[in-house]
Amino acid sequence: MSLLDVNGLVKEFGGLRAIDELSVSVERGELVGVMGPNGAGKSTFFNCVSGVITPDGGRVTFDGDDVTGDPPEELARAGMVRTFQNTRELETMTVRDNVRLAGPDQPGERTLPALARTDSMQTHEREVRERADHLIEAFELDHLADEYSSNLSGGQRKLLELARVLMLDPDLLLLDEPFAGVNPTLTKEIAERIRGLNDEGMTVVVIEHELETLTELVDRLVVLQQGSLLVEGEPEAVLSDERVIDAYLGE
Repeated sequence: MSLLDVNGLVKEFGGLRAIDELSVSVERGELVGVMGPNGAGKSTFFNCVSGVITPDGGRVTFDGDDVTGDPPEELARAGMVRTFQNTRELETMTVRDNVRLAGPDQPGERTLPALARTDSMQTHEREVRERADHLIEAFELDHLADEYSSNLSGGQRKLLELARVLMLDPDLLLLDEPFAGVNPTLTKEIAERIRGLNDEGMTVVVIEHELETLTELVDRLVVLQQGSLLVEGEPEAVLSDERVIDAYLGE
């Protein structure tokens, strides 16, 4: 059984069909790239799958369960998390606090446990701190741990966002343009981090316009055009497909 199955997905905006009967599957452990010209429906596809918007038709199945229309917080608890093209860090908080805040099921967020300060609560908080510190170090942000996130570069913010979502220990990671606005050095670093996560067993789907990095990174490419599946397969074969060339360059 695929980890993610999207069957006959439809989404319309004011009579315009942005996603048109789209069906895509992602196997557990895959690293898949999603590409397509502007307006192909890539972000809408992610938004429907991740619960940001509700599709008008079709079904999204995650790990065997129908999750069509489930809100993002429920999907995150189930093991599906995503990033956004424009990072959403809390700019008035430090890097360390941004990462810690993403830890799930923190008892201190509820009034009674926060007042009681039980042993189990303190143990959980310590585990959150330790995991956050480990991720900050792993993404080489430890020298910026006490810096406000508003002071980070675009590439550093992308690394911070990756560290934050990994606090949830997801089974499926959806990355929306992780290389957008990032210099070549950090682009390479982020790509290596993504590949490392996949090598450790995490299933990853990446939307990206930067085709050279994407095709070198992923094992399979899915190409969308006008909200429908145009072609999918190994990167080299996809990039040489006349349909893909026509979609990007015109006939």
